[in-house]
Amino acid sequence: MGVQHFIFAVFLPLRKGFFMKSFDEVFDKVLELIHQKVVNGELTSVAYDMWIHSMKPVKLEDNVAYFTVQSKFQQGIIMKNYEKMLKDAFLNVMGFDVEINISPAELSDENDSKPIKDREELELTFSNAEYDYTFDTFIVGKSNEFAHAACVAVSKNQGGVYNPLFIHGPSGLGKTHLLTAVSNAIKANKPDTNIIYVTGEAFTNELINAIREQTTHAFRKKYRNADVLLMDDIQFISGKESTQEEFFHTFNELHSQGKQIILTSDRPPKDIKTLEERIRTRFEWGLIADITPPDFETRVAIIKRKADLLNLTLTDDVVETIATRLKADIRQLEGCVKKLKASQHLMGTPPTMTQAMNAIREILSDDTIAPVTVDRIIAEVAGIYGVTSDDIRSMKRSSQISTARKVAAYVIKEMTQLSLQNIGAELGGKNHSTVSFYIDSISEAVATDSGTKETIEDIIKNIKGATS
Repeated sequence: MGVQHFIFAVFLPLRKGFFMKSFDEVFDKVLELIHQKVVNGELTSVAYDMWIHSMKPVKLEDNVAYFTVQSKFQQGIIMKNYEKMLKDAFLNVMGFDVEINISPAELSDENDSKPIKDREELELTFSNAEYDYTFDTFIVGKSNEFAHAACVAVSKNQGGVYNPLFIHGPSGLGKTHLLTAVSNAIKANKPDTNIIYVTGEAFTNELINAIREQTTHAFRKKYRNADVLLMDDIQFISGKESTQEEFFHTFNELHSQGKQIILTSDRPPKDIKTLEERIRTRFEWGLIADITPPDFETRVAIIKRKADLLNLTLTDDVVETIATRLKADIRQLEGCVKKLKASQHLMGTPPTMTQAMNAIREILSDDTIAPVTVDRIIAEVAGIYGVTSDDIRSMKRSSQISTARKVAAYVIKEMTQLSLQNIGAELGGKNHSTVSFYIDSISEAVATDSGTKETIEDIIKNIKGATS
């Protein structure tokens, strides 16, 4: 007698009410059949673990198999996508048709407050795992040890030989962490120190508002009275003449008084093409330190540190897999660990390799660069040429606005591949032949004039940096 017929013969008389243990055994056989579809490539292991294996058997009564799952969302997914698969497997095991009844635990009377409580507990775990941006919480490796050492030195001796300190490297590698660590270290020793932190973009916008509201005196007083000026993403002032002019004088005032200046950028000074030479030269007065993506050992250390903070136990295989697959930046690593913590909270079991791979795929999907918008392009070009977005879209024909409009058309075409007709609509209703003229004129200028070429390159880099 085969296994299926044996189970059928034994359990058929008990259809009015199986004991829990018996139903568990039946469901194990059902799971074996469905898992065979994973082996055969008919079902992904992620789907099997996430939806089918997570079902909790309750009872089999009157030809109805009762289960619970964590949420109504899970219930909907299983009933929509896997109900027939479950019924077929039960028919194969039991020898008769079985209906599937799934109840989300969050809807049961005794668990009315459980989802809210679970969510609050998880959020509290995440909150408790957040760390202050200090030197103690910064993981040092070969990729960042020089920048870290320079920042520690500056925190102990402001205005010394490392002034200015210029740190550069891609986004997500810890530049802002180091700036904040310097600030925290200085405040701990000298609480009265006037430390100002600002991004290059915020500095630009603040200056624009000050000019509009005629409060430039207060703006200058604020920044020129700083004991320590920390400016993140300094590359965003490139090409903006008024902003560079203001920053130049602020820099000179602070430096002449021995006040510490620390700057960060996504690239070294020599690669910020539309930065004025007098400012680039000053950036090179002090020390330039780079941060590169963390090596494998540093990535492993970061993953383990974050897991410890979240009270999450990860096997060495899972840690090494994450460290091998996610190489771009620290945010990816920490985001993956948080996803695994949430998965453990939901499933009630330690993270598996399958769940780790799923989390990695989600992280890589989440980190896809956001699409570049026409509004963002026009705003960046407007800032470079000292005009407004409305000016670019208007019928005004001053030399400065006309040039900005042509550049905007060129960059839009380069970064979005919109049709000439659509670009014209975005620029206030220009026809396609006019847009074609704009693009051709800038294309010629890029080919013959290095200044125009460098300006375009910086505009595109700034826009890509902002959208990522």
